[in-house]
Amino acid sequence: MKISSALAFATLSVLLLAGTATPQPALAQALPEDVDRLTAEVMPRVIAWRRDFHQHPELGNREFRTSRIIAEYLASIGYEVKTGVARTGVVAVLRGGRAPATGGPVVALRADMDALPVTELVDLPFKSVEKAEWNGQQVGVMHACGHDNHVAILLGAATVLSKLKGQLPGTVKLIFQPAEEGPPVGESPAGAELMVQEGVLDNPKVTAAFGLHVFPAPAGAVAYRSGPLMASGDFFKITLTGRQTHGAAPWGGVDPIVLGSQIVVALQTIVSRTVNITEAPAVVTVGRFAGGVRSNIIPEKVELEGTVRAFDETVRQDIHRRLRDISTKYAEAAGATAQVEFGLGYPVTRNDPALTERMLPTLKRVAGADNVNVSPLTGTSEDFSFFQQKVPGLFFFLGITPRDQDHTRVPVNHSPLFFADESALPVGVRLMSSLAIDYLGTASP
Repeated sequence: MKISSALAFATLSVLLLAGTATPQPALAQALPEDVDRLTAEVMPRVIAWRRDFHQHPELGNREFRTSRIIAEYLASIGYEVKTGVARTGVVAVLRGGRAPATGGPVVALRADMDALPVTELVDLPFKSVEKAEWNGQQVGVMHACGHDNHVAILLGAATVLSKLKGQLPGTVKLIFQPAEEGPPVGESPAGAELMVQEGVLDNPKVTAAFGLHVFPAPAGAVAYRSGPLMASGDFFKITLTGRQTHGAAPWGGVDPIVLGSQIVVALQTIVSRTVNITEAPAVVTVGRFAGGVRSNIIPEKVELEGTVRAFDETVRQDIHRRLRDISTKYAEAAGATAQVEFGLGYPVTRNDPALTERMLPTLKRVAGADNVNVSPLTGTSEDFSFFQQKVPGLFFFLGITPRDQDHTRVPVNHSPLFFADESALPVGVRLMSSLAIDYLGTASP
């Protein structure tokens, strides 16, 4: 099948549902069958979308082609579409036919659109060979984190929900977000943070938000967690300034390399000695230590860069304070100076406990109870957390490893060998559609 022909916007058959006055409990029983049927109908297009987006990936804040395809399609099936949100984002609204006069609940469904500066090594008919400039360098571009799947799934769910518009007792807001992986240098804020600043959760005001992420696990399996799920992710840079001297006469200067080594070791005591890791795990990692140009010269400056990961906001802030204190006071004791800079990344991805409990039956019904499990905490970060800071949210993982493979041994997200089994796509479409429908059907007006 050619991608171009598969992506042609054909008009689906209009779904006629009788009995619009049916009481809500009967409606809740009828809709799952409709979702399954409509998902099956739209799957050829979902697969075509996924392969097209995979073959033509775009980096953060550069998702021009992707957002154009999304916006044109959503407008063609009756959504109110707004483009250019947070630079390249698309927001689309579907007002349900059974919404009360007050507007009723509003559910947001989110998909991130951006790819990574990675050269693909997977041998696929729709393999990406795209190149782009990223922070001044020419790079390969690949959907190495699976966002092509997210976009295709949400477009499939958008199609299903549009066919059930007359039965929806509320409003659906679709958020196609740019730059989840981060923007180019100089373009912050971006992604979910900028979308929130620009009012994406208002007009109409969102009452709950749902998002998913593909990951290595048996295709179609679901992993969720109430409360903290993914860590906050912050970055730090410590610049130590001593006094340069000959390596044979260290007493003639102030050695920032020795000082830096002491600080690296001391930073490890923040977690091991001051954080209650039984309640809130945390990580402080120094990933870069740079200084000097010759073996016999003690340099003037050394730079340390690293990351802080935490699952509790109080712990996160305490780590920042301790990291700054250790760096500056060790430097002062050595007769040097320390400049500490923090780059605040994404907050903790924290699932609302009440919303998680309420929607868990939906996850189990759609994916199968045996395929739904509690996720361990993960040190990776997600900017869906910015939405969760404003409204109750539920974020979960969808497995995309072929069932005949050991998911613990396959390449993970961000690898040039990352591979997604398309058999997971219909599960994703049914999940996002069903979460919206079930939430709207049980939410208070």
